[in-house]
Order: sequence, then C-alpha cells, then structure tokens
Amino acid sequence: MITRKNFLKRFFGGIEGRERAKYQHEKMKKILITLDYDPSAQKVAETGFSFAKTMKAEITLLHVLADPQDYKVAEHITVMGFAGHLDTSEVMQEDTFNSKKLSMQFLDKSKLYLGDNRIQTLLEEGDCAEAILKAAYKINADVIVMGSHSRKWFENTTMGSVTKKVLQNTTIPVLIIPTKKQSKS
Repeated sequence: MITRKNFLKRFFGGIEGRERAKYQHEKMKKILITLDYDPSAQKVAETGFSFAKTMKAEITLLHVLADPQDYKVAEHITVMGFAGHLDTSEVMQEDTFNSKKLSMQFLDKSKLYLGDNRIQTLLEEGDCAEAILKAAYKINADVIVMGSHSRKWFENTTMGSVTKKVLQNTTIPVLIIPTKKQSKS
C-alpha cells in the first residue's frame, strides 16, 4: 500500500517522475518548425524555438514552395526581419522572379531573427502537407511545429487544412500553435 506521502512525492517529481521526464527530454532531439509568409509565422517560429530550446533539441526551419499563385501578394510583407514584395506579376517579371532564392532569404532572415546560428534551414517543393511529412522523415524529426491557420477559406472547408492533413498522415507528434487573432469582446 502506498502512503499519502509517497504518492505526493511520486506525483510531484519523485524518482519515477524525474526518470520519466529525463526519458522524454532525451527523446526529443530534432524539432521541425514549418514557416510560411503569413505574419503569424513569427509566433510559430518563436514558440517552436522556445520549445526546442527547452528540450535542448536541434532546430530545422522549413518552408515549402507550393503553387506560384501563393506568392502573389499585393502588399509589402514584413515577417521576422524579412521584408519584400511577393508579387510575381507586375513588380517582377516571370524570368527574373526566383522563388527559391526568395524563400531561402526568408529562412535565413528567420534564422537571424531567432539568433541561433546552429538552426538548419530546409526548402521543399510540392504539396505542403506531403512536403512537411517528407522533410520530417528526412531529418528524423521528433516533433513537427506548425501554425493552425489556413491561407484560403475554400481550402479549409473543402480539402482540409495542411495542419489537418499532416495530423492525419503522421505518427510524429505535432505541436500546433494557434495563430488566429483573438477578437476583443
């Protein structure tokens, strides 16, 4: 029979609790943080970075190059030190627009913003969910960190969001950062 004192000791971090926490801590060595050009990427990056630092894990920032139409943004964007136009129509001609170069600049600026030179960056192409899963398996990620927003309301209602697809097709834990702005009541 376990005494109340022993129960509380175990519950609040006794020997078994410390061993279990140590095991979980050692298990999470590689964190994949997915970023897009949405301003909410800053919150995802900061939260994922903080989580990875707590776990003393390696960090990889991932951006997925999807449909070129996704890069047509009328306004100037600023995310984590990256500032620029993503308008591929009139601002830049098709032959001079280099989405890979722009994406690598975005990842490099994000890495610089987070202030850790050990952060790895990775650029994948294709379907967002598939590319995220491919990257996670490629680097042997222990956790995938991503935001919960959807870029297109139609995509979210008919096909399901990227986050949902990733959750449905992986056994790797996913840390979802809520990025929807809270309304003031």
